[in-house]
Amino acid sequence: MTVVPVGTSSFTGRVTQRHVVVSEWTKLRSVRSTRWSLLIATVLTIGFPILASIVISSHWGSRSAGDRAGFNPLDPALVGSQIAQLAIGVLGVLVISAEYSTGMIRASFTAVPKRLPVLWAKAGVFAGVTFALMLPAVLIAFFASQSILSRHHASYSWSHPGVARAVIGAALYLVVVAVMTLGLGAITRNTAGGIVAFAAIFFVVPPLMNVLPTSWNNAISPYLPGNAGRAIISITHDPTSLGPWTGFAVFCGYAAATLVVAAVLLVRRDT
Repeated sequence: MTVVPVGTSSFTGRVTQRHVVVSEWTKLRSVRSTRWSLLIATVLTIGFPILASIVISSHWGSRSAGDRAGFNPLDPALVGSQIAQLAIGVLGVLVISAEYSTGMIRASFTAVPKRLPVLWAKAGVFAGVTFALMLPAVLIAFFASQSILSRHHASYSWSHPGVARAVIGAALYLVVVAVMTLGLGAITRNTAGGIVAFAAIFFVVPPLMNVLPTSWNNAISPYLPGNAGRAIISITHDPTSLGPWTGFAVFCGYAAATLVVAAVLLVRRDT
């Protein structure tokens, strides 16, 4: 039996980026846990807004005039996408870390000795699948929730200023979460480590900023990855927050930096 070492390939055909993308798409859709994770993310994105809108509608009569005046119909419409980021983030780490844990990554790198096409393909395929699923999900969540709330005249129309950007932005936010967490998985090469890094960045560090002086908190918090990214899904902004597209650009910068670090480590550690 001939042993093919990592870094060499017995395949004599031409390895193209398109072929690598097809390979990664095949791997992504053939894993049962991936399908379940994406299904859970989709259900959460749609289900929570509908449930929240039903609860709000049923208690609308008991709300004070001040609560009604300050109510933002987008809050229940997009709550599902914020919860779904948990499923997307964990899956983003698993997309690549699982291959390291099972040893399948050796086969991938044997077939694609240059390594980086594998990373680009994984990121592109996962981002594309996330957008293809989350965009319809957030649209359904928005129109379903607003239909429920409209009986109390507490809803937004699609043409309301900032609504279209915020709803589509929710899907874009999840796409960037997907890419960034995949990069974290490639950096750590460990499922637990990648998930811990994801949780720390998005859920642990932001609340800890409240222990800082207010001036420091106001200067730093808007530039944290999650806070910057969520600027695109808000139609109201305070003086300390970033603008929608500025915040989203900062968020994309974090994701790009994560992928760059992953690419550098991939070349240095796995060759």
